[in-house]
Amino acid sequence: MNKYIVFAICGCLFFVTGFSQTKNIEELLNEIEQNNTELKGYQSYIESQQLEHKSTNNLPDPQLSGFYLPFGDNATGNYTEYQISQSFEFPSVYAARGKWNDSKSQLLESGYEKRRQEVLLNAKELLIELSFFQKQKAIETQRRTQSKQVFEQIQELFNKEQVGILDLNKAKIAWIQEQFVVQQIDSDIQILMSKLKTLNGGNPIDGISSQLVLSFEIRTMENLWQGKLSNEPRLQELKAIEAASIQKVKLEKNKVLPNLALGYNYQGFSGNNNSGFYGGISIPLWNSKNKVKAAEANYEYQQSNTEVITTSLYAQFQEIYNRYELMLEKYNEYQFAMGNLNSEQLLLKAYMLGEYSFMDYYVELQFYRNASDKMLKMERELQLLQAQLLKHQL
Repeated sequence: MNKYIVFAICGCLFFVTGFSQTKNIEELLNEIEQNNTELKGYQSYIESQQLEHKSTNNLPDPQLSGFYLPFGDNATGNYTEYQISQSFEFPSVYAARGKWNDSKSQLLESGYEKRRQEVLLNAKELLIELSFFQKQKAIETQRRTQSKQVFEQIQELFNKEQVGILDLNKAKIAWIQEQFVVQQIDSDIQILMSKLKTLNGGNPIDGISSQLVLSFEIRTMENLWQGKLSNEPRLQELKAIEAASIQKVKLEKNKVLPNLALGYNYQGFSGNNNSGFYGGISIPLWNSKNKVKAAEANYEYQQSNTEVITTSLYAQFQEIYNRYELMLEKYNEYQFAMGNLNSEQLLLKAYMLGEYSFMDYYVELQFYRNASDKMLKMERELQLLQAQLLKHQL
């Protein structure tokens, strides 16, 4: 029951405070899709491959041949012969090859879609990481301020000889550590921004929200899987490979039919000649041997391969979904336990009032900070797992 209450609260927060931010993420992903250099290059590659496929269905070049025989007794004059002809495969072969080319074009499109979603998933994961570090920086900046405040107070007490050098050194080290943590986070943020810039075709990304609010509620495992079956690029690519292989079978069956040739022929001597139409047909004895069987065997393999990969993908999906459900349950427990206790502020206030020694304050502070950091990391992990589960929606 508590789980559904948390889902409802998260959903409300998502629509009330996070809708514009979610839309902002979609805009950023659209921008990356438009500017990504790899995707632009892939589109050019697809166009070149499609044109190359079409070229395989062209007619052979027409042939022109001739004979002029002036040597010999030439009793009846010089002999002349020329012929122009056009050879071509059986008409149904061109139709079958055209469908095969269409299926290969669909396979290229599936490959592009798979790569597009991989790029966008990478970008979304970087945005999630960036949001995590920005939240962490805000927390650590506040902690740095508190550490400085504590150090300054202990410095005053040390000057008054009310505390020893050990407490002063511990407070100073705690403050230095917090400064280093903030600097490290700044470095991590710059690295992520550089990676996002690279994905965006070298263009800097502006307007990144510092607060990424996503609803943790997702559909049931079976509903999600049905959506993946319809939209998952890897599965769509497998279907496209199957479609191309069955079209290859149909093409090879049509290529068993004979090739044809038509043309015009002229033969003659001066004042005595003959001309007329030329026709030819090939006898398909050797060239097509075993090709139909090979295409059929390949189609059977592709069917089996699709089944194996689909089963493997479902197992991976199930594992990620179960991890997500387990982590979500633990995250909700953390969130319920932590609530809005504002423990660090209360501890600092108690320390300032002299209710805690520095060591007692520091030990208690680390306990609550570790719990807070754990919850923030769980939130990041939940968002990363959710991004994988919803990859097919990108």
